[in-house]
Amino acid sequence: MRPALPVLLVAAALAPRPLAASGSAGPELVVFAAASLREAFAQAASSFEKDRPGVHVRFNFAGSQELRTQLEQGAVADVFASADEHQMEGARAAGLVEAERILATNAPVVIVPRANPAGVRAFAELPRARRLVIGAPEVPIGRYTLQILDRASQRLGAGFRAEVEARVVSRELNVKQVLAKVALGEADAGIVYATDARAAADRVTVVAIPAELNVVAVYPIAVLRRAPQPALAQEWLALLGSPEGQTLLAGFGFGPPAAAP
Repeated sequence: MRPALPVLLVAAALAPRPLAASGSAGPELVVFAAASLREAFAQAASSFEKDRPGVHVRFNFAGSQELRTQLEQGAVADVFASADEHQMEGARAAGLVEAERILATNAPVVIVPRANPAGVRAFAELPRARRLVIGAPEVPIGRYTLQILDRASQRLGAGFRAEVEARVVSRELNVKQVLAKVALGEADAGIVYATDARAAADRVTVVAIPAELNVVAVYPIAVLRRAPQPALAQEWLALLGSPEGQTLLAGFGFGPPAAAP
């Protein structure tokens, strides 16, 4: 029997990277990044590799908590980019990171399928959703979601969070899984980042979360202490922090680091 795919992926992440044969390939920069950074980082990698012939950027995209766990278990990488400060704080406490900085910010939003079968047109109407999908509590988007629901309960009624949670049919391990279930019509609503909703604008409709209820999602990034390519890792952070990199991130809907609370 073949091992399950997630087991294979984790095993691959934990395996030591073989040295490239002389003259066969250039250095490889390995970046562990939150799933919501997938599209932006893929474009940044094209520019990074173009300016550094022979260099290859390899990504491991997943929930920030999953990436941190892999790093704690010995996975080899050069850079860790998280979708919240909680997971980065854990990596720091474990002695895994250095040269840490804030990369960008993001904003949670409610999404519904284009047909909007539950008729959710405002955040206060979220309890109309018969099937709601959110992130698991240990996932950054899940943590942000619970903070938003707590704020909403203070303004929309003490039972608002409980009423919404009673409609939750699935708690996903990364934000892309929440997005996929709503886009496929498997849920009436979900909470994702504005950047994810923007990337799927042809499949979902955004319902804004009022500013007084919303939270700012903060994305820290750091060079890993055991990075095999520390110089390239620093160059990657420098690119993303440059005007070029910040313009690229803004093009995908991310906010500037200055917006962090």
